[in-house]
Amino acid sequence: MTLIILFIACLILGAIVGLLAGLLGIGGGLVIVPVLVYLLPQLGVSPDIVMPVALATSLATIVVTSAFAVRAHHKNRNIPWALARQLMFMVALGALIGAFIADQLSGQTLKNIFATAVIILACYMLLSIRSKKENTRELPANWLFQGIGLFTGVMASLMGIAGGAILVPALTYFGMQLRHTIGVATACGLVVAVFGSLGYIIAGLDQENLPSLSLGYIYLPVLLGISLTSSMFARYGVKMASKLPVRTLKKGFAVFLIIVAMRMMVA
Repeated sequence: MTLIILFIACLILGAIVGLLAGLLGIGGGLVIVPVLVYLLPQLGVSPDIVMPVALATSLATIVVTSAFAVRAHHKNRNIPWALARQLMFMVALGALIGAFIADQLSGQTLKNIFATAVIILACYMLLSIRSKKENTRELPANWLFQGIGLFTGVMASLMGIAGGAILVPALTYFGMQLRHTIGVATACGLVVAVFGSLGYIIAGLDQENLPSLSLGYIYLPVLLGISLTSSMFARYGVKMASKLPVRTLKKGFAVFLIIVAMRMMVA
């Protein structure tokens, strides 16, 4: 596979990711990482670094999309900043830690972590489609709240996602209003993406077998290709959401994620 073909493939990938994000409200990393795990070896990227490169590049694409999303949520007053700031430091610390952990783990171990977490999240997605119960619980003690932020940052960095798939269910469980939950998760997702990307850049500086045009573990041609189309097509996904059976599509997508995750485990 040539670099030009890879770039075109990433333009298409970005369009698909954008559509799914707008249509189903899912994070792009759940799609980007498995696709890059398949595409990068075709370009000659060493199997030992395919997962860190995929995770780092996925996080870098999230920086762009999350920045626009945070701006929109802030304008709509969906982000209770006093609460969001309590999580941001620990989320940032967790994202950095996650990047340095990923640098020390084998590619197969990272695949197994990603696949296991995706299966759990996909199962939650299937179960939550029917769940409409209102929660009346209060937010947890500060130490637990901070611990949720740290755990979210570490896992999001190890999975190449923004962390909303972890943070939204957690905050919803403790009774936070859904729009505030999404707002906080979006703001923290930007922090995860920025500090996770920074961690992967630093961790990858001493790697000698990275492809050219890389910044640490971030592969810039892939980042550019995905970023160019993902934000654009997210708008179309939002428009399509009112016309298509989103619940049915979400079920199908969750099953698809489980199959892909299981395939990654045995690859």
